Amino acid sequence: MNFPLPIKAVVIDLDGTLLDTAPDLAHAAELMMADLGRPCPSPETIATYIGNGVSRLVKRVLTGDMDAEPDAALFEQAIASYQKHYGEHVSLHSRPFDGVVAGLDAFKAMGVHIACITNKAEAFTHPLLKDTGLFDYFELILSGDTLPKRKPDPLPLLHACEVFKVKPAEQLLIGDSLNDTQAARAAGSPVFCVPYGYNRGRPVAELDLDAVVPSLAEAAKMVVKA
Repeated sequence: MNFPLPIKAVVIDLDGTLLDTAPDLAHAAELMMADLGRPCPSPETIATYIGNGVSRLVKRVLTGDMDAEPDAALFEQAIASYQKHYGEHVSLHSRPFDGVVAGLDAFKAMGVHIACITNKAEAFTHPLLKDTGLFDYFELILSGDTLPKRKPDPLPLLHACEVFKVKPAEQLLIGDSLNDTQAARAAGSPVFCVPYGYNRGRPVAELDLDAVVPSLAEAAKMVVKA
């Protein structure tokens, strides 16, 4: 791939890319497990559970396993507790990573379309982006429950292409995990990943991507408006 990469749109993941949400996600898990009278994994372990939406996060906290299914009744009790606590503390400690605001400003100045695509439910996504001052940067926000399918399915990326009237190859995805790279490749879009996010504890350099970028600000230097 030749740089600078010509693009017409950029779509950006939320947890682990735009915002460091792990402290609030872990805090809600601690309150949930306290409600259940169970010991809670460490915040560091919980960070490796992030990336597939709240339901899977809760299941991982309950089982200590990435793919296991907890008892159905226990899960229903746990998810209700988690959603209550996370909704009350969604932006208590969550903040933009270094370079995020500068990168968004650069993309905006460039004149490309900007979207946020996340697996987080809209009930949490919108308050979180508003509370952290990022909401108004985005022409389009697709949450995990906006469409019938979410990342790693390519549907959200292809939907953004339709909204922006651009080809997949003209739309860059910036994320932090396997979900992002799989979605981009399935859609036919280029993909950059930041190294500081939540890729289940594994280096993003191992993923099928086009560049590892230290920040959104640096990513903006590697593209031009097509």
